[in-house]
Amino acid sequence: MKKNLLALFSLLVIASLALAACGGGTPATEEVVATEAPASTEAPATEAPATEVAEPVEVTFWHAYGTGSAEEIALTAILEQAAIDMPNIKINVLQVPFNDLFTKYDTDVAAGGGPDFFVAPNDSLGSQARAGTIADITDLVADKLGDYSELSQGGMMYDGKMYGIPESLKAVAFWYNTDLLPEAPATTDDLKALMEGGTPIAISYGCYHHWGFFGSFGAKIFDDQFNFVTDEANQANVTSAMSYLNDLYQISVANGLPRNDSDGLAPFTEGTVAAITNGNWAMGDYRAALGDKLAVAPIPAGPGGASNPLLGVDGTAKTLKPLLK
Repeated sequence: MKKNLLALFSLLVIASLALAACGGGTPATEEVVATEAPASTEAPATEAPATEVAEPVEVTFWHAYGTGSAEEIALTAILEQAAIDMPNIKINVLQVPFNDLFTKYDTDVAAGGGPDFFVAPNDSLGSQARAGTIADITDLVADKLGDYSELSQGGMMYDGKMYGIPESLKAVAFWYNTDLLPEAPATTDDLKALMEGGTPIAISYGCYHHWGFFGSFGAKIFDDQFNFVTDEANQANVTSAMSYLNDLYQISVANGLPRNDSDGLAPFTEGTVAAITNGNWAMGDYRAALGDKLAVAPIPAGPGGASNPLLGVDGTAKTLKPLLK
């Protein structure tokens, strides 16, 4: 649930900044020394007008949390509390299917629409920053992100500028049901042996989800400057990793096992699959279903060393609408 709470805290940070932007500063006061007042020769002063109430603000917020998921449930609870704590801000919420989120955002913003802010992975942050479709909030959040790690802030930055408030860090791991699998496999050989022996394990195949296995075989796709690593030794390691993944894939097909995180959700939470590879965004749903039976471990190490899954950052980004300017 930590991820969920951080996501919604980001929403409240944005809303609180909106309140700060709409409000004025408190005027300075001077200390008054009591003295005997002279007799008044003027009519008594009229009563000071009541403090002006902040005008209502209406904003639109998009998210892609699944219906009924732990993330959506937590978001709903925080929005209900936000309505109490910030009664002058009306937050209109739109759930957008994740696979449509970035396309819909780009299309709607190009047509002059879209949300005021949204929560999403930083997958498209660079392209959105270059296209000028999300706002540079560097000055807006200056000195307000002290509790956020440097790594998380970096995930919401492009070219030295901040384009969102970090919500969570995420990476793919090996989740397992201890009633069905008491210990996680320590190595890639152990994992393969389990699957060959009939233990039902849902491996999520696909570039993002299986990326960590490249590290298990000592393979790199990019160097530190994001150039492709093309030397012969590295390509041999990439081939070994892909050959291993193909072996697992063939076992999955032969045994009718789920081969992506969506198809694996129900079998894992219902106890018909012993383990699944997926990101920590699914932890709330897994924990709700399995309770203390849920355990997590890294993707297994291999002959090339430890696995190295991609590290992603989700965050709340602001569009170019003038809400917080």
